[in-house]
Amino acid sequence: MDDTEPQTAAAKVLWHFTMSLDGFVAGPEHDMDWLTGFAVRPGLIEEYTRTTGAVLAGRDGFDSAIGDARPYGGAWQGPIFVLTHHPQDARPADGITVLSCPVEEAVQIALDAAGGKNVEVFSPTIGRQLLERGLIDEIDLHIAPILLGAGIRLYDNPADDRIIRLHRVGDGNPAAAINVRYRPVTTRRSAAVPARDGRPQAEGNRPC
Repeated sequence: MDDTEPQTAAAKVLWHFTMSLDGFVAGPEHDMDWLTGFAVRPGLIEEYTRTTGAVLAGRDGFDSAIGDARPYGGAWQGPIFVLTHHPQDARPADGITVLSCPVEEAVQIALDAAGGKNVEVFSPTIGRQLLERGLIDEIDLHIAPILLGAGIRLYDNPADDRIIRLHRVGDGNPAAAINVRYRPVTTRRSAAVPARDGRPQAEGNRPC
């Protein structure tokens, strides 16, 4: 699979995440410890630190995953806007502006602050709302070779029965499927499984 072309700074609104193969952008309780053990192409971090002008984040992600940390391991310095319904109890942090306004207004504030560079949306909920309003320019994903099984999904909207079709950015058929192929490398947790009476039983002698 060919990688996409390098990101450009063009005042775009990017819904940008590293995502597990099964569609999660954070583990349970917004855990991000799984973001290790895989590689990205050389220069990728520098690409985004150069093209990003502002970040729009949600309250849950800010409280649990971002906090006082800066995106890209501190390599990027710029304005971060946190959109919340409860600004009165948001803890202050350097470089963070807390917003309580409609999502359309919040993204425009971030675009104005980005100075012609891109706004990165670090929130599944905000990204979904912007997508529904036609305010997402690109969904920018790095698919990690990992299956989480649970956590925070990139797109989770069970109340809406619409199907959102996407066009891939770049050359070729924009509606073409992307092929990926992996081999599992995780070992079994245990060679023994519990028997019905609670005592360990060998794998080859497991009751059905």
